[in-house]
Amino acid sequence: MKTTEYLTVKNNQVIALKDIPEYDYDFFLELNTGFLKDTPARHCVNYFGYASGHDVKLICCMADDDTHLIYVSSSLVGQAAHLASFTAQHPNFEKFEREIHEHFGIFYTDHPWLKPMRYAHDRADASSQIANYPFYAVESEELHEVGVGPIHAGIIEPGHFRFICNGEQIMHLEIQLGYQHRGIEQLFLQKKKLLERTTLAESITGDSVVSHTTAFVNLWESLCGFTPDHSLMWSRTVASELERIAVHTGDLAGICADMAYQLGESVFGRLRTPIINFRQEWCGNRFAKGLIRAGKINYPFTAELVERLQTVLNAYEPDFDEMAQQLFSLSSALSRMEKTGILSYEQLLEIGTVGMAARMNALPRDIRSSHPYCLYDTIDHQPIIKHHGDVYSRAQIRRLEIKQSIGYIRELLKNVPEFKKPTEQTFVPKTNAFVLSLVEGWRGEICHCAITDAKGSLVVYKIKDPSHHNWMALAQAVRNNDISDFPICNKSFNLSYSGHDL
Repeated sequence: MKTTEYLTVKNNQVIALKDIPEYDYDFFLELNTGFLKDTPARHCVNYFGYASGHDVKLICCMADDDTHLIYVSSSLVGQAAHLASFTAQHPNFEKFEREIHEHFGIFYTDHPWLKPMRYAHDRADASSQIANYPFYAVESEELHEVGVGPIHAGIIEPGHFRFICNGEQIMHLEIQLGYQHRGIEQLFLQKKKLLERTTLAESITGDSVVSHTTAFVNLWESLCGFTPDHSLMWSRTVASELERIAVHTGDLAGICADMAYQLGESVFGRLRTPIINFRQEWCGNRFAKGLIRAGKINYPFTAELVERLQTVLNAYEPDFDEMAQQLFSLSSALSRMEKTGILSYEQLLEIGTVGMAARMNALPRDIRSSHPYCLYDTIDHQPIIKHHGDVYSRAQIRRLEIKQSIGYIRELLKNVPEFKKPTEQTFVPKTNAFVLSLVEGWRGEICHCAITDAKGSLVVYKIKDPSHHNWMALAQAVRNNDISDFPICNKSFNLSYSGHDL
């Protein structure tokens, strides 16, 4: 593979839009699908289209975790064109192409699963309704269907799960989302104020406020030629690791709840509270809304906060260690987690999983080490890797990443930078530019892409939450499991509805 056929960029590097090489579609397809055949270190981080006159410009961004580079190429195709699919050659591209199909009416002649994805208001076929979603079905007297959602018994976001079962055994699960599309990507173009766009980033998915907002501000600062100082990078790194601790702790409580282990649910649930409460002490919001801002921080990390966070962690860690030790030595808990919801290494590669869902079976995808940002190039981050691909592995990753994050924060607290008084910065985006920002949220890889026009205005803002990749992993993981195991499988992934629907 000749890398000169691509334009290579690094995370948060701005390039001229005209420098992205454009190829005829057949070569474009061969180039990007061939990129995945040589090494598991490569995967698609974003693939999207946008209107270019009467045509559609397709841009594909392929990451190489070994070289720390992203390879970018493009192709110009007609709207409602009939094309061969990337997906037929590699399932990594399945949802990317479904979104392009839904938005522009491009038809992929050999796509194995060409269905609407989000039912966005600006979809090409307005007659396509979510009420008529074409679920996969099997005609059989022995099999039966079980439907769950979109309205659930718990207070959660809407999504429909359609099971095909043989008795209690799950043979197939199809997950249909798209019930709450908010049009966030279009709002990034419509809203012109930086504060409005930052608030949009905070609203992409509520459990990943720090991660998505960090992706946005890193992108925006790069696009405007602003170099953040050490204190900003320090704050974003600490906030990211606090977010990881808080959500992982809450997820361990949820896993315990789904196997009726009430002690674990209660203790982990209690331990999450002081972590998120500390964020309220820092910035006035338990989910860290208002904390991450381009070019400044309105809530400097004071000496009092250093002492307070050390106190919080000192109280948290021994109780967490004791509860984790009990959970992972309890035979009844282990019997529910071990060999439940398994995905093989080969399946993870085929699906294109990212983050924790990849690391659960030896696939070391972690943006903190492969495409570092903020202070992760100074931390020497080593991803936590497991090798069984089951609920137990996903729970163990949470346990070990919590400990790892505490260690990172303790080290960062030894050298707290001096914070400048926050001042308003003047941000002028570069014209006719392209930039891509990658962040490793607690759930996995987040990608934001932006394109500007000749006036420096945003004409494309493309968001990818890790759930985009990983919902299919959940659907595959529950096959051959009893339907009663679905809740614990689901919680062990804890994917985002809003991050998918956007």
